[in-house]
Amino acid sequence: MMETDAQTGNRTNERAGPKAPAIVLVEPQLGENIGFAARAMGNFGLDDLRLVAPRDGWPNEKARAAAAVAEPIASGARVFGTVEEALADRNYVIATTARPREMVKPVLSPETAAAAIRKRSLSDERCAVMFGAERNGLDNDSIALADAILTAPVDPNFASLSLPQAVLLFSYEWMKSGAPTALGRATSFDGPAREGLATPGTGPASRAALFGLFAHMESALDAAGFLRPPEKRPAMVRSIRNMFHRMECTDQDVRTWRGIVSALTRRQAAPKG
Repeated sequence: MMETDAQTGNRTNERAGPKAPAIVLVEPQLGENIGFAARAMGNFGLDDLRLVAPRDGWPNEKARAAAAVAEPIASGARVFGTVEEALADRNYVIATTARPREMVKPVLSPETAAAAIRKRSLSDERCAVMFGAERNGLDNDSIALADAILTAPVDPNFASLSLPQAVLLFSYEWMKSGAPTALGRATSFDGPAREGLATPGTGPASRAALFGLFAHMESALDAAGFLRPPEKRPAMVRSIRNMFHRMECTDQDVRTWRGIVSALTRRQAAPKG
């Protein structure tokens, strides 16, 4: 994985707690905007900043200057070559966009997105919120890697938010959301119950596990001639990936699906007697 640490090789962003979501800026253009985004994060208890292919390179002195007292957050940002690498250790991802892009995904407001991540964090899920470049936002392929879409309630006649504004809006809602109350009776055996899907003996699949499944399945579908014609392949692949994101797969689900694909491909390849 292509990852660089701006300051040290042993980065530990624990001020916001290990369950706080990562903020992922995809191909940010201006160093100042990265710094202002870091400052917004620091205001509201977030400090896991990830950058995917920043246009002007990294480290960036303009970003550090704009971050002001949040300079340690900017300096501690991790840099990745691809969106997939930046999300590999995450279990749940939300993409910010002003429109759904004709994808079948849950659409959340900043408030409901923060609440959803807060609830998942109590089950030790690792979450992330993606923000696109200043000019055009996230592209369709990046959005297809997310579980849900975050769209702010803005005036439709003036709907454009700057990158730092968008980060600030979510960060504020994250801080405001607080922690939900545990359910039921806590025991030394299994702890308190939480709202949401119970997953005893397993846990939510990481992005890396899902990406491996996608590569395995898409390779088999290519070999079987399913992803045709070629001009329709990208849209078909995005639709298949979105189906799996809606399933909220566990680690066991991914292992089962990979076993299914392997069994089917072995059977197809076996000589007929």
